[in-house]
Amino acid sequence: MHKLLATTLLAATAFAAHAAEDFPTRSVTLVVPNPPGGLVDTSARIIAEPLGAALGKTVVVENKDGGSGNIAYQAVARSKPDGYNLLVSYSAYHVGNPNLTSNLPWAPKDFVPVGLITVSSNVIAVNPDTVKATNLTDFIEEVKQSKGEINYASQGVGSLSHLGTEVFSQLTGAKMTHVPYRGSGAAIKDVLAGNVQVFITTPPSVMGHVQTNKLRALAVTADKRHPMLPDVPTTAEAGLPAYQLESWVGLFAPAGTPQPVIDKLAASVEAAVQQASTQKNAQAAGIEARFEGPAALQARVDKELAYWKRTVEEAGITAE
Repeated sequence: MHKLLATTLLAATAFAAHAAEDFPTRSVTLVVPNPPGGLVDTSARIIAEPLGAALGKTVVVENKDGGSGNIAYQAVARSKPDGYNLLVSYSAYHVGNPNLTSNLPWAPKDFVPVGLITVSSNVIAVNPDTVKATNLTDFIEEVKQSKGEINYASQGVGSLSHLGTEVFSQLTGAKMTHVPYRGSGAAIKDVLAGNVQVFITTPPSVMGHVQTNKLRALAVTADKRHPMLPDVPTTAEAGLPAYQLESWVGLFAPAGTPQPVIDKLAASVEAAVQQASTQKNAQAAGIEARFEGPAALQARVDKELAYWKRTVEEAGITAE
């Protein structure tokens, strides 16, 4: 009996190794939980071509938005664990949604990490026609005086623009009314129109509008200024050093994907991220292409799951 079990395990190991050698034999799909535009979609499209070159097969980007990311997450979690369907995971969905909703159709354990691909600071952007303040200190006071009449946009319930703005309110006592949208594109339209006054989001969503003075950037939520927005102070320079907010995007495979396939994918992602063209394209989009391997990405997920659990509980944030 033990001999039969050992033989079976050896055969399974050999099969997995052989599958990894052949992988991929067809195109690989990157499933994006957001609509076109914004950090997550931009990250996927920046990495798709160089990743395809590294793998020797076409890499296709598929937008499957809706349900605060849950539609895409559920679809990938239930897909065949063979490495051909990968989730382009957004940090707030991955570590925020499990702390906001008790009956999610997926769980973090349904995925195994492949590698980090991008990170980004966030920008506190306001409509200059509806917000008088020209600096962060005055803005905080203006919000306090408004008694809840200032609205802020988010890419959806559970997005980092939602959770991050609630943390901002907790730190400053400046309470605003949440208006969730389906992605950055819809949110930014209403901010530009003045229907919503504030949007704390990643640079790709607002950078062009800040540069053309359609929006006013009050601060960057990082410890250094953004290279594409050199005149915008950091939150520390603007008087709020405790407020730091970083978004990340990583690739994940369904749990059960053979380790040799994960290893091959991770090596290919690393090669793609480190390409000079990838770094240049990411910088032009206002984000940073940065690779972290599976172990480091899993450690990041575990740490942030615990952090956002505490934050959500202390702030009393609930799914709407």
